[in-house]
Amino acid sequence: MPRPRSSSRKKTRNEAAAAAEAKQSAAPIADLEARDLYINRELSLLEFQRRVLQEARDEKNPLLERVKFLAILGSNLDEFFMVRVAGLKEQVAAGVVELPPDGLTPAQQLSAIREVASELMTEARDCLIYELKPELEKEGILMLGYEDLSETQRKSVDRYFEEVIFPVLTPLAFDPGRPFPHISNLSLNLAVLIRDQAGKERFARVKVPGTLPRLLCIERLQTGPRKNGPLTGKLHFTWIEQVIAANLDYLFPGMKVLDSHPFRVTRNADMVIQELEAGDLLETIEEGVRMRQFGSVVRVTVGSGMPSHIRTILISNLELHPHDVYNLEGVLGLSGLMTLVGVDRHDLKDPAFLPSLPQPIREVGPEDDIFTAIRRHDILLHHPYDSFTPVIEFLQQAARDPNVLAIKQTLYRVGKDSPVVEALLEARENGKQVAVLVELKARFDEESNINWAKALEREGIHVIYGLLGLKTHSKIALVVRKEGERIRRYMHLSTGNYNAVTAHLYTDLGLFTCDQELGADATDLVNYLTGYSEKRQYRKLLVAPINLRDEMTRLIHREVEHHRAGRPGRLIFKMNSLVDKPMIQELYRASQAGVQIDLVVRGICCLRPGVPGLSENIQVTSIVGRFLEHSRIYYFRNGGEDQIYLGSADLMPRNINSRVEVLFPIEDIALVRHLRDEVLATHLSDNVKGRRLQPDGSYEYVRPVPGADPVCSQEKFLKMRSV
Repeated sequence: MPRPRSSSRKKTRNEAAAAAEAKQSAAPIADLEARDLYINRELSLLEFQRRVLQEARDEKNPLLERVKFLAILGSNLDEFFMVRVAGLKEQVAAGVVELPPDGLTPAQQLSAIREVASELMTEARDCLIYELKPELEKEGILMLGYEDLSETQRKSVDRYFEEVIFPVLTPLAFDPGRPFPHISNLSLNLAVLIRDQAGKERFARVKVPGTLPRLLCIERLQTGPRKNGPLTGKLHFTWIEQVIAANLDYLFPGMKVLDSHPFRVTRNADMVIQELEAGDLLETIEEGVRMRQFGSVVRVTVGSGMPSHIRTILISNLELHPHDVYNLEGVLGLSGLMTLVGVDRHDLKDPAFLPSLPQPIREVGPEDDIFTAIRRHDILLHHPYDSFTPVIEFLQQAARDPNVLAIKQTLYRVGKDSPVVEALLEARENGKQVAVLVELKARFDEESNINWAKALEREGIHVIYGLLGLKTHSKIALVVRKEGERIRRYMHLSTGNYNAVTAHLYTDLGLFTCDQELGADATDLVNYLTGYSEKRQYRKLLVAPINLRDEMTRLIHREVEHHRAGRPGRLIFKMNSLVDKPMIQELYRASQAGVQIDLVVRGICCLRPGVPGLSENIQVTSIVGRFLEHSRIYYFRNGGEDQIYLGSADLMPRNINSRVEVLFPIEDIALVRHLRDEVLATHLSDNVKGRRLQPDGSYEYVRPVPGADPVCSQEKFLKMRSV
């Protein structure tokens, strides 16, 4: 029988909401510095992870998609500890006294994080063991412990151990002559206790090789030379660490293996680059990537059966606080479940879909090119529902067009096999002037970006690494084309990365335009990035850290003035995260003035909606579903003259203050109406994957009102493209 789901949350989810209803007549709150008006950033991020876990538990999702969400949760928690928890630990060590808006000290945040993260990890294991595993077994996909294998199955995995796993393993002893071995970041290990022939007990560590599959498909092992062919029928999987544990005698001949216990290490992976002191930024970041494996340990997860004396060895030698050790039942490192997602069972996955081409692209005749289509009018792409192919073709045609003189582009995350970079290389081969800003500091993509930067430089492309102290997060591709006696600039501006893979997984918006003023702004922006510029004014673009904060503040104030003048005030912002305190305060003030505000915030939200006298006019929705919501849309009612900006920036201090970000206007009336009436309206009507933020920081599903049809925004967008 399935285990009951955890009910250990300390507060009633409707507690703060009930209190809010009881105080509807309260006077407006004047002190916007009060700490209880803000939700803690880290705890809000963990609430997002809870929503990811909900997708794994949602029986309406296809089974292997539920497994995928559980694997994503495991990966997300790894990154949370590597970056966020690591940063808090550094603050504690440094005695940081500057507090976040909610007032929690770093130590208090770490304590609260441990409680919530422990709960999440426990619930995730329960989900795997008591919910997903039985359902997988019904579908003929079995995850078996080594002890549950049949004799024939054991022979297969033991043979695989001898032939493949054993040659890769390196047991490392720990004794007075051999120091405690280095445990690399995110590595899975076995702590092994052995007894030598003299009767003395010794400790050794065996690293589970990350170069081999975590889950071994036994049928795959048994097919031999035909291992790359499709597999049908029942599939049996077992965990590689259990196979290693069962065969430790091979590693310690002549010794008595007494026991072994898995443990997994998470290290600080947040690089701090002293750019002003770096002689060569590329070399400095390369060294930082190498050193990531040696950051301080921030978390160790261990099997629940690990005895205290082995825990003590780990705590002492990894320099841990006992609170940094998390005891978990079952397997460690749920990201390894991605192996199952690759199983060829399309009946257990989301239906495949074919991205469409927008009508203006479809209308391009055989004698025309994409530049012809852009000259006719601006073109909006909504990924992944719209294909990413036009973006690649835009760059490919620019690379081959004899009239194109130059291509200038920013690259943040492009992936390993990038058709975008290939188009830039082709452009250089064809004699175009090509300048590319490659952001080397894109977290966890540094190595890929370093490789691309070197490849581009080898071909003679001008490569810029960005501005000191700032990450370049803007998404822009500028093509300069000679047309008769004039020069025309074509642009692609986007909310998302130039990554052909994630374009199928993330929701993003992109704009093709040849607007002259935007083109002039784009040229000024590129010159700002590549040269020396003190330019503070742009014609249409909002650029961080130059004018974005001031302009966003002005636009919010304008909405308040419209409302006070009797014209309905309305703001709809869609973003990934809302953290910036001054921006939150501006939204609070607008709400107090009566402006109706809808926020669609996928992840972190530090604003408390529904607080009487403060934010009763603000509603916050989070949508977590099949695709990662990544687009940023900023809508202003503007007294009936609707204004919309799209772009790369969330409302976070780092985006506004410490990154080069761009918000660009949508000026085509038809596109503005499409974004308002179809895109934003559909998001706000989502009563399937939408969750509503409560004043206490928790989230509740948005449910259809009686008689209303269920609306899943992402499914609706897919259906709209298939009509």
